[in-house]
Amino acid sequence: MSVGHNDLLLLDTTILVHWVRQDRTGQHLKNNYTLDQRAEKPLFSTISEGEIVGLAKCWKWGEQKRKALATLIDELVRFEASLPEVIEAYSDLYFEDQRLGRSTGENDLWIAACAKATGAILLTCDKDFLWLSPTLIRVEHIPEIT
Repeated sequence: MSVGHNDLLLLDTTILVHWVRQDRTGQHLKNNYTLDQRAEKPLFSTISEGEIVGLAKCWKWGEQKRKALATLIDELVRFEASLPEVIEAYSDLYFEDQRLGRSTGENDLWIAACAKATGAILLTCDKDFLWLSPTLIRVEHIPEIT
């Protein structure tokens, strides 16, 4: 594992989903990355917050999971995607995405821009971020455990 206990992490939406579900991937993340015991609490982007709240509605999460999500959001550090440094980072990533002929989703680029602006490692189960690492941001990809 290349992530140290003192590294600053920004959690992608996929990580939040697995953490709330406490499925096998969620347990692996919690145990191997000590997400709830880090010196620096993990960050999450307001973009991920919008995504996961929307997903909870789409997936018809019950009251228990919605409460778990609210508790999780309260325990982590919210990072605002509208900050000038994030907008600048987004423009850099968008430029590279277009230059390379890629079509990365806008939400993914905004989440990656938050990681770039903070210098955090982006923790994700989503392979769409892999092209960004290590030259643009540092990505720690965790395959889902089925």
